[in-house]
Amino acid sequence: MENLKNIAPIDDFNWDSYEKGETYGDVSKEELIKTYDQTLNTVKDKEVVMGTVTALNKREVVVNIGFKSDGVVPMSEFRYNPELKIGDEVEVYIESQEDKKGQLILSHKKARATRSWDRVNEALEKDEIIKGFIKCRTKGGMIVDVFGIEAFLPGSQIDVKPIRDYDVFVGKTMEFKIVKINQEFKNVVVSHKALIEAELEQQKKDIISKLEKGQVLEGTVKNITSYGVFIDLGGVDGLIHITDLSWGRVSHPEEIVQLDQKINVVILDFDDEKKRIALGLKQLTPHPWDALDPNLKVGDKVKGKVVVMADYGAFIEIAPGVEGLIHVSEMSWTQHLRSAQDFMKVGDEIEAVVLTLDREERKMSLGIKQLKADPWEDIETRYPVGSKHTAKVRNFTNFGVFVEIEEGVDGLIHISDLSWTKKIKHPSEFTQIGAEIEVQVLEIDKENRRLSLGHKQLEENPWDVFETIFTVGSIHEGTIIEVLDKGAVISLPYGVEGFATPKHLVKEDGSQAVVDEKLEFKVIEFNKEAKRIILSHSRIFEDEQKAAKKEVSGEKKTSSRRSKKEDDNSTVVSGSMEKTTLGDIEELAALKEKLEGNK
Repeated sequence: MENLKNIAPIDDFNWDSYEKGETYGDVSKEELIKTYDQTLNTVKDKEVVMGTVTALNKREVVVNIGFKSDGVVPMSEFRYNPELKIGDEVEVYIESQEDKKGQLILSHKKARATRSWDRVNEALEKDEIIKGFIKCRTKGGMIVDVFGIEAFLPGSQIDVKPIRDYDVFVGKTMEFKIVKINQEFKNVVVSHKALIEAELEQQKKDIISKLEKGQVLEGTVKNITSYGVFIDLGGVDGLIHITDLSWGRVSHPEEIVQLDQKINVVILDFDDEKKRIALGLKQLTPHPWDALDPNLKVGDKVKGKVVVMADYGAFIEIAPGVEGLIHVSEMSWTQHLRSAQDFMKVGDEIEAVVLTLDREERKMSLGIKQLKADPWEDIETRYPVGSKHTAKVRNFTNFGVFVEIEEGVDGLIHISDLSWTKKIKHPSEFTQIGAEIEVQVLEIDKENRRLSLGHKQLEENPWDVFETIFTVGSIHEGTIIEVLDKGAVISLPYGVEGFATPKHLVKEDGSQAVVDEKLEFKVIEFNKEAKRIILSHSRIFEDEQKAAKKEVSGEKKTSSRRSKKEDDNSTVVSGSMEKTTLGDIEELAALKEKLEGNK
């Protein structure tokens, strides 16, 4: 109260103005507005300014740019910077000083985009480490938001080790280095791997400097390929080739190891310059050949699994890392060339006999045909000469047919032993491959493992009968079935064939006989051993003409003898003699005319 007593009233206070609401005194309203405006920043639309974060939540960020009102920016525009906090300075783009509600409209994204290209180029020049937000996956890598620009992060540049799941990186903020900029297309390529490579490079040098051949290290399976396994030795990669994974055969490394598996490996070799390290896994265990049963010998039976097939044979694994080869010739007693796939396939469990064994060279040959008796051991007992059997046609040659009576027992039927009567030019005219044929054993060649067989011998030799039918001089009806340069083949009764040369194919009218013509033929030669019948059609009428000439010649001689007898008994006048001579001449002329007509 005492203080209030000491306050003196204002002499010049304008009560009328106060009642009207005018409380500015001598200072005008315009002056006050001007003074207030000077305390605020002057801003323009469509420009970038710096502001201070005054508040933020999950949805919005409030930014003070020194204007009469604060602006609000969506939090989504700050995803690349999860560490944003109150008091941080950020750049914003002024969209509008006032919207319909009088609100200041700002955009951080546009501000970044406006200045981003300059900042990206500056970061590349200075080799600067920047932050980026991984937005999504794309073909071959990821899309990263860097300063508001969508940059490309190749899959190979995410980490020093291969990435199997890209999705785990989506939505993360990571540090990057800009490695490439395409000014023309405004493309930016970033790398996270580049940040850690320099450090790893030094680690590699330290590790490699301590490496020694034969050293055993623990590593992690980093990558598996068809040709081997990459092992991470703690910053340095080494390769276990597929052949060094196991003493046994391996189709794919996944049969032995798995990704991220920790295993012990031995260093086989390394290159200081190329920094390549060759590792081994199988070398940590003794070689299986060294553990092979010392009592195993040639002739013993073994069991194993087919691991590799080839046309020439099969490799059998009788123990992990111990294999033997069964050549195709040791799979069957048969001598026919066949592929090993005809007898077995990969994965088959089989039994075999040891044929050779070389422990120093670590080689072994096996056989399976030895599990069966050799069919040629008692061939004379089972297939004696003269015995009859059913065989299977295997192959043809120009001179005969190869057949198989049973597996491993082959024989040859000569082309001449196929038929008694038919002239066979090639065995394919008589039978076909794969067909069954009845045979008789003619001869045994045990040394060369071959039988001489016959087919026609199963039937009685018809030539014994033909000898009595097709006698020389006999005439038979035949059909010309084939005409050759040297003559023609004639089909005769009883399925037998004969042959006639061209001069014996001339008909009585002088023309030549042709194919399919049916004529009579005379047998002029019969050879039972050679099974040959020589025929002639011409000889039939030629012999008739000769017989006619012979008959005329006989009549002439008889007439001559009669004339001589008449001369001895009586005297004949010269006129009568002349007449008889003239008559004889007329008779000969008539005979000659007849013969010429027949020709």
